Amino acid sequence: MPKILSEQAHAGIRGLSAYVPGKPIEDLKRELGLSSIIKLASNENPLGTAPAALDALANFGGDLYRYPDGSGFELKHQIAARHGLDAACVTLGNGSDDILELTARVFLGPGKNAVVSQHSFAVYPIVARAVGADVRAVAAFGPGADMPYGHDLEAMRAAIDENTGVVFMANPNNPTGTWVTPEALEAFLDRVPPATLVVLDQAYIEYQTQDAVAAEASWLARYDNLVITRTFSKIFGMAALRFGYGLSSPAVADFLNRIRQPFNVNMIALHCAAAAIDDHDFIARSVASNTGQRARLAEALLERGLRCLPSQANFITFDTRRAARPVYDALLRQGVIVRPLAGYGLPNHLRVTVGQTAENDRFLDALGRVLG
Repeated sequence: MPKILSEQAHAGIRGLSAYVPGKPIEDLKRELGLSSIIKLASNENPLGTAPAALDALANFGGDLYRYPDGSGFELKHQIAARHGLDAACVTLGNGSDDILELTARVFLGPGKNAVVSQHSFAVYPIVARAVGADVRAVAAFGPGADMPYGHDLEAMRAAIDENTGVVFMANPNNPTGTWVTPEALEAFLDRVPPATLVVLDQAYIEYQTQDAVAAEASWLARYDNLVITRTFSKIFGMAALRFGYGLSSPAVADFLNRIRQPFNVNMIALHCAAAAIDDHDFIARSVASNTGQRARLAEALLERGLRCLPSQANFITFDTRRAARPVYDALLRQGVIVRPLAGYGLPNHLRVTVGQTAENDRFLDALGRVLG
């Protein structure tokens, strides 16, 4: 790009690097000529897509030449009923990342700052800096803490000042899998200034033990400055359709909807999500499979002398006891894709999605060969 044009780009964007997703299977096939590959890099549901969503897709009879319902009326009311809220509290998104970006565009900008934890989701600083806001990355707990590399809520609260527009927090956290208790979260929310928005990213909440899950409706009734985000990409296995949503006070939702792109959720995603949301059997099977396989995978890694971070998500982050990038590259040559975490400040760690038994066995066998 000519220098004169690059200088015209927003200053915050000039300093950004693009988000790098998990390596696609097709890329590895082309690069190494492999035919048998497993991907445990992007925390996708190993059981696939919710059957109710697949049935809805197979029987989809919508008119593709027409625009979808821009308000998502029916699905919005289903979501509201699921959480015991009014439909005015719901904002629909093209994935939950869409809601993160909307909150940044409304509540951040030049002169504002966003508070995030170290080792948290890469999209938070991207959406903040893209609108000209500063990012305050607060040091997480150390490796010897009870919740190693987890959020230090006291330090995060201390980082908030009169210019803090948004606090972004994932619970459970990606990429560490760590979490904070409802009691600690509630105490934190009690101390956040009412002019600062707290975005609680719950992409992995369905995998968390129920005694660690708060009641959204009661919290949203108490905290006007709270936004909760959810996604259908993980537990419902609908990552390709890109659907997520936000829960907030009606006033905050109104602001988000003012700048939400018209028809940001496509007709097929609306149709399939409306069917999937009540597929309770699939959710239960997915949670049961993940709980059992996560414990089994963690035990196997520990037996190999590899320290795992505590996780209540559908992945495990573990210490390779050496620079992790060569281990990652060697696993690729074995046809196994996981996620290196140097970009998250964890250069000796890898994140592996919890798969089904055969996938986890293949990963462990490959890892054993790589580590010698």
